[in-house]
Amino acid sequence: MNTVLKERILPTGQSIQIVQGDITIEEVDAIVNAANEHLQHGGGVAWAISRRGGPTIQQESDEWVRKKGTVSHAHPAWTSGGLLPAKTVIHAVGPVWGDGDENMKLLAAVSGSLRVADELRLQSIAFPAISTGIFGFPKEQAAKVIFEAIEAYFSKTTSSGIKIVKLVLFDQSTLDAFLQV
Repeated sequence: MNTVLKERILPTGQSIQIVQGDITIEEVDAIVNAANEHLQHGGGVAWAISRRGGPTIQQESDEWVRKKGTVSHAHPAWTSGGLLPAKTVIHAVGPVWGDGDENMKLLAAVSGSLRVADELRLQSIAFPAISTGIFGFPKEQAAKVIFEAIEAYFSKTTSSGIKIVKLVLFDQSTLDAFLQV
């Protein structure tokens, strides 16, 4: 079971929650997958989402790449949630640490995911700690960028229908970094 550890209401009215637990069981309109540009969900959060959501997520991801090409940081893909409680999975491509301009790429991935959620008229979304696993982004730095991206998005997008943003964090070191920031 997931547990909300901290909640903050932004001046724009949205609730940001830090949640300890498993993103694949969150009952939100969309969960964000920390994806690679080819939408091959073979490791980390992507593997967990694909495994729990069933083969539909990978099949729809393959179809997306066939039709539209690889996915960029600023323009996430989306698929159904398959067997997940979330009806939509937004596939955000986070930066690989060491590739350059990592902060801007992570900012673009988070902002792009929120934009997609608004385009799909969703009210709730859950994010993992994008790029902090196998992509090697330092956790505290990622937390700062992710919080900054969320706040900047809502300050610019006053007509957003999103009400709740959850940051669902699995391991203790990531949780500690986000709580500290």
